[in-house]
Amino acid sequence: MDTYCLSGGLVLTPELDVISANVVVDRDSGTIESISPDASAPEMIDISGCLVTPGLVNGHCHGAMTLLRGYADDKPLDAWLREDIWPVEAELTPEDIRVGTELAAVEMIRSGVTAFADMYFAVDEVASVVDTAGLRARLGHGVVTVAKNEADAWDDLEESFDVAASLSGRADGRIQTAVMPHSLTTVGEAYLQAVADWLSEADAEIGLHLHANETTDEVAPIVTERNMRPIEYASELGLLGENTFLAHGVHLDATEIELLAETDTRVVHCPASNMKLASGIAPIQELIDAGITVGLGTDGAASNNDLDVFDEMRDAAMIGKLATGNAEAVAAASAVQMATSWGAEAIGLPGGQLREGGVADLAVIDFDAPHLTPAHDYVSHLAYAARGSDVRHTICDGQFLMQDGALQTLAEASILDEAADAAVSLVDRATN
Repeated sequence: MDTYCLSGGLVLTPELDVISANVVVDRDSGTIESISPDASAPEMIDISGCLVTPGLVNGHCHGAMTLLRGYADDKPLDAWLREDIWPVEAELTPEDIRVGTELAAVEMIRSGVTAFADMYFAVDEVASVVDTAGLRARLGHGVVTVAKNEADAWDDLEESFDVAASLSGRADGRIQTAVMPHSLTTVGEAYLQAVADWLSEADAEIGLHLHANETTDEVAPIVTERNMRPIEYASELGLLGENTFLAHGVHLDATEIELLAETDTRVVHCPASNMKLASGIAPIQELIDAGITVGLGTDGAASNNDLDVFDEMRDAAMIGKLATGNAEAVAAASAVQMATSWGAEAIGLPGGQLREGGVADLAVIDFDAPHLTPAHDYVSHLAYAARGSDVRHTICDGQFLMQDGALQTLAEASILDEAADAAVSLVDRATN
């Protein structure tokens, strides 16, 4: 047994209480051995002035889109995708996706993220980065069938099935997978039905992830053509359930919220992206009140423009109050749970809370900073004041991914240089 002890700090419990305790981690099993004031281990690591929290969960992103950070801003979603993003993505190489995902991993590790869900392409490359970085992830190939001939569309869907089946359980179990049709409007009905049929026979560990009700332009065509709301359409196809998590859910009505609750379908809220693309404000407090599991996601760095989940906590709490006209809505505790325990549950990965015997996915946050002083309420500070740059250590599966602010698993400087070069080359290919 190879153990170490985080000593002298505070610990955030699953009930969101803050206690004085030491945390002993077993590197070999990747689990928390003990949480108590007198716990010790052969290797003692002083974290005085710090708070140990669960590692944060980024429940929806497109990691390699870090290469498009700041490339096409201040446009509505449909025009942004069709005029700017999709044409550039058509030029992506597997090598671009590798380095873009490496850059995303650096950014997330630096801000205390230990688990994420990623919908993109060349998923073998993404999985390799996750393995090397030491992160935990649910991965899938994003499927779009619109504007494709039938053969190409089926090939795209088959790739998503193949990725989900072949990568599940990789990286010593830290990688899980999902079939990931892009949305209910960018994937045709026959293909969505094939997804439901395939999943009914697949390993129970494989999930389903798609964008839903992100904009009114995603809702209106389904209502017009089918005389039903998008979530009703998804339910009719058999796409809802506890292994399904939907991104955005901005334009949900009461009937759809009831359907999500009845089927235990999860929702990942992406407040910054929704604001930037003027998609709208998701009814998060209504979802919480209905008993729906809600996580947090950054979306891609092209529509955010960063991968800092602390920012998402603050945004979620702030616009939740604005949406309802109620300062008590989406309270700090809810925002923290969305970024931790609810987020892990939403994407179906372990972690999200600190408990003895649980996985050692941790963030150690240094509270010795002007913007975190005084500490009247640590949970409030996590939601409203903390930043990714306040993270001192990031630990996943018992391993230090960042220790004392230094990355342990990735060569940060060379990744930044390579990503900057790859981004310039990518845009040049797409625009010339």
